[in-house]
Amino acid sequence: MHFRTLTESVVDLVFHQRRVSCVLWHPTANNILLSAGSDNLIVIWNVGCAEALSTLDCHPDTIYSCCFNWDGSLLLTTCKDKKIRILNPRNGEIFEEATSHEGSKGARAIFLKNGLVFTTGFSKRSERQYSLRAPGHMHDPITTVDLDSSNGVMFPVYDPDTNLVYLCGKGDSVIRYFEISADVPFVHYINTFQLPDPQRGIGVMPKRGVDVNSCEIMRFYRLNNNGFCQIISMTVPRKSELFQEDLYPDTPGDIPALSAEEWWDENKNAEPLLMSLKGGYQPTQKSDLKISKRSGNVLDRAPASSSSASSGAAASAAASSSVSSSGPSRGGDDGKALELAQEALDKVAQ
Repeated sequence: MHFRTLTESVVDLVFHQRRVSCVLWHPTANNILLSAGSDNLIVIWNVGCAEALSTLDCHPDTIYSCCFNWDGSLLLTTCKDKKIRILNPRNGEIFEEATSHEGSKGARAIFLKNGLVFTTGFSKRSERQYSLRAPGHMHDPITTVDLDSSNGVMFPVYDPDTNLVYLCGKGDSVIRYFEISADVPFVHYINTFQLPDPQRGIGVMPKRGVDVNSCEIMRFYRLNNNGFCQIISMTVPRKSELFQEDLYPDTPGDIPALSAEEWWDENKNAEPLLMSLKGGYQPTQKSDLKISKRSGNVLDRAPASSSSASSGAAASAAASSSVSSSGPSRGGDDGKALELAQEALDKVAQ
């Protein structure tokens, strides 16, 4: 059996001139990786042949966050210039641009499964807030809610299977979670998980790794100030020991829907291939990866024995948030935006 170490890189991806701040796998295409750096560039990679496919140079300042939509056909970004952008991830064409939050501190944004956009940021008075927006009307949020006056940047963690959004922030000692639904006010506060000490960062287990026998719907890995990693399990209490189909709809599996060549060369898009969690997750047998005609697939080769420095990009899974008082602040009045949002949110109810 061959083991790969955590100190020897399989491949080095060299392009950015400054620190890499974000890395993100494409949700459906094999070996497609996004990296964003402090040089204000986004690079789309084919990791299988260590090739930079495209460079997206459309941000005038530091890029705060990046997120693909459900099928990976769109890219959502937030930037230090207070703008939120929806891009073509292949060529950087900007489809829509709008102000995210009015505060000067960093904003974050994610795509929801139904196509809506959830953002976190700060108001002019430096209050933390979140908003829900519809593409095509990004300038006019469906709803915006002020949360508190803490100064930690909030990072949204989204579970498309349950339509839950968890808000986490560095330096906070709570995790708040909300449900996205088709009913006003669309983002419904559920509860707050309180912890005794602040956190330095949070990572999450992919849905395939949760314990379905204990009705676990989310598992966090939380770093605290003592240097320990705490495991936090979010469970739904159920008396029955049977598989809970309402908690575990089919979820994205570990088989890519497209090859890198299909996504890049043929401009194909596809939704994730879903799998059932009934009986627990069973890893699929590793299949042969398609090899690029240009230079072969480096992931099919074992890492070199030499311990040359590898820069690698480690996915950071962000941080957590603090809750004191929450109250609705304002909502978008654009009837067309609400109509568009209602259509998308109706998909959630189904």
